[in-house]
Amino acid sequence: MATRMKLKLKTVFVLYFMVSLLGLIYALMQLGQRCDCTEHDIPKDRTISRLRGELHRLQEQIRKSEATKQPQKPPARQPTVFVITPTYARLVQKAELTRLSQTFLHVPQLHWIVVEDSPHKTPLVTDLLVKSGVTYTHLHMPTAKDRKLQEGDPSWLKPRGVEQRNEGLRWLREDRRAQPGGDNQQGVVYFADDDNTYSLQIFEEMRSTQRVSVWPVGLVGGMKYERPVVEGGKVVRFHTGWRPSRPFPMDMAGFAVSLKLVLSNPEACFDGEAPMGFLESSFLQGLVTMDELEPKADNCSKVLVWHTRTEKPKMKRRGGSARSGTGFRPCGGGLRDTHTHTHNHTHTHIHTVKRTLLFNAA
Repeated sequence: MATRMKLKLKTVFVLYFMVSLLGLIYALMQLGQRCDCTEHDIPKDRTISRLRGELHRLQEQIRKSEATKQPQKPPARQPTVFVITPTYARLVQKAELTRLSQTFLHVPQLHWIVVEDSPHKTPLVTDLLVKSGVTYTHLHMPTAKDRKLQEGDPSWLKPRGVEQRNEGLRWLREDRRAQPGGDNQQGVVYFADDDNTYSLQIFEEMRSTQRVSVWPVGLVGGMKYERPVVEGGKVVRFHTGWRPSRPFPMDMAGFAVSLKLVLSNPEACFDGEAPMGFLESSFLQGLVTMDELEPKADNCSKVLVWHTRTEKPKMKRRGGSARSGTGFRPCGGGLRDTHTHTHNHTHTHIHTVKRTLLFNAA
C-alpha cells in the first residue's frame, strides 16, 4: 500500500515537471517572435497625420500673411529743436549755463546754439560746452559799443542779445541749407536766454510747430504771468501788463518758430533799433499774423517757462590782491593764469589758487 502511494506521487511530480518545462520552452520561443501591434499603431498614426495637416495649414496661412503685409516703416524721426542762447561774461555765467545745459540733457533731438557776446570764444564757455554732453554749436558776436548797457543802466534801456540771436539765425540758415533737404527740413527754432527756467514739457509742446507756436511765460512784466488769450482755439488778444497794443506783446521765451519758416524768410531778424518792448514784434511781424499763431500748453492755460533771473552777487572784493599783483579773473581767467602771475610768490600763490578753486566749484 505504501509502495503504491509513492508511485502515484512520483507520477504526479513527473507530470507537473513536464508541463512546467513545456510552458517554459513555449515562453522562450515567443520571445523571438515579432509582435503584431497593428491594432495599437492605427490611432497613433491617425493623430500624427492630423497634426501634420494642421502644421501645413498654419504654414500656408503665414506665407499668405507675409505676402500681403506692407513693409513696416521705421519710426519717424522727431523734429530737432534748435535752441539759440545768447550769453555774456559775468560772475553767474558759468552757473547759469551749467543749469541750462543739464536741463537740455533731458531733451531728445536738441541742438544748442550758444552765441557769446565777445570778440572771441572764451575758455570758460568752450570747456563747459565740451563737457556738457549736449549737441551744440559755439559762436561769438560782440555787441556794438553804442548798443551796450553801461554800468548802472536799467536792463530795459537797450535790447540785449540782438546781435547774438541774429548770428545764431545766420549760422542756422547757412548750415541747414548745406544739408540734404534744404528748406524743407523739419525742426523748430527757440530763443532761450540763459537765466530762464524751463519745464521739459515745453520742448515737447513746441516740437510740432507748423509756423509760430505760443504759450504763457511766468514772472514777467511785473506780473505772475503773461499769456495769449485763446478763444475757440485761436489767439484773440494778450494778457500783458505793458502796452498790449504792440503787434506781438510777448516775451522772448513765449514763442517758437518752425525751421521751414525761418529758412524761407532769410531777411527775418531782430531789429536792434526797435523801441523798448518791440524786439519780439520786429522779428515776428514778417513771419506770421495773430490768427496764424498756434496756442500750446493746453490752450495757453499752463505756465511751463519762467522768466527768472539770478540775483547779482555782491562781492566784498573785486579782483585779486593789489599788493601781489594777482588778477582774479572769474570769467575765463582760470587756474593757469593764476599760476603764471604768482609763481614766485609762494604764500600768495596758495591763497589765490584756493580762491579760484572755490569759485570754479561754485
